[in-house]
Amino acid sequence: MTSINPGTNPYAQYGSAYARAAATQPSLADALNAADAGNNSNPSDPNAATNLTLSDAAKARMAAEAKTPDFATVSNDTRAALDKLYTAAKVTGPLGADGKITVDLSSLDRRALFAIATNSGGKFTADEQSVASSELTNRFNAALAPAAAATSMTKNYTVVYKAALEYLDGASSEEKGTAAWSAQRAAVLKGYEAAKQTPDTAPTGISGDPVASYLTLYPDGAPVGTTKSFSTVATNVRAALDAQASLATEKGTELVYDPARKFGQLVDFSSIDNRSLSAITLNQDQQFSNQEIYAAKKELNTRTRMSILESLKQSQQSGDPTQLSLGILQSYSAMSDEERQASGWSPSFRDNVVQSYRSTSNILSMLQGS
Repeated sequence: MTSINPGTNPYAQYGSAYARAAATQPSLADALNAADAGNNSNPSDPNAATNLTLSDAAKARMAAEAKTPDFATVSNDTRAALDKLYTAAKVTGPLGADGKITVDLSSLDRRALFAIATNSGGKFTADEQSVASSELTNRFNAALAPAAAATSMTKNYTVVYKAALEYLDGASSEEKGTAAWSAQRAAVLKGYEAAKQTPDTAPTGISGDPVASYLTLYPDGAPVGTTKSFSTVATNVRAALDAQASLATEKGTELVYDPARKFGQLVDFSSIDNRSLSAITLNQDQQFSNQEIYAAKKELNTRTRMSILESLKQSQQSGDPTQLSLGILQSYSAMSDEERQASGWSPSFRDNVVQSYRSTSNILSMLQGS
């Protein structure tokens, strides 16, 4: 894991300010409970509260909130999870004597990392806060990388600013309750609005703009995070498939790869990422059977097709036909070299998509008289 210069770290300013500024936001359930407490059973009473009829979406949100642990619980659970990581790695802290990070925080979600970075409940050390902040920065970078690469190919800056907005909007209520988050989002939104006016010009002069800072470091998008060798990826996914096969055997059945089979336990690829599927598909180390290769290739093709369909959906909903090309370019940029090879997405395919984007943009400009 590599941290970036704190001067461009969108999370560096948070630090202890997170803990001071974070505030629990009133939930939908709280508001409804307050309304219910004010209800009067007498319908003729002019002071009676208005009855509320909940939509399915509101009910779903209430159900989700009911299952979401409070931040104190998250902090306690995160402390325990962090200690388990140290035990497993046989270390006593997040940094070794050489200053390098000793544990992988990828298993912790964003809310847990936020708890560490803000020293929630006073449970985390300064080193842990620093490492968590770096991990949050890495995730911000990872969210922007494909969009930044697409921007570098198309010179459309709305793409990378939109990606930043979506990442910020995915924050927890605690993170959104900070002044730092509000300032960042305001800066990114200002950049996005400017980019919509002149897509081919990078917004400038926006105070605290994390996208501008990112593009200064990575004008073509940060490299795809493929720290593990492809051989290691193949070995790990081989072990994962073997584990599924063992579980199936314990249940008195067998692991199967064809959904048409009327017996057996169907392989579950849901927890296997695309690079691992590519390792099975390409079978460079000859570790996988033909049926495993076929099933992995089919799953990879399905995910690729769904990615394209999502881009098409965005294009249709926005009424902007260039969104299809932009979405495909972001998907291409997010892939490792092995994923592109396994999916048949070659540089010439990428170049054709870029040309399609430019042609469509030119036609739109002609139609708009610009």
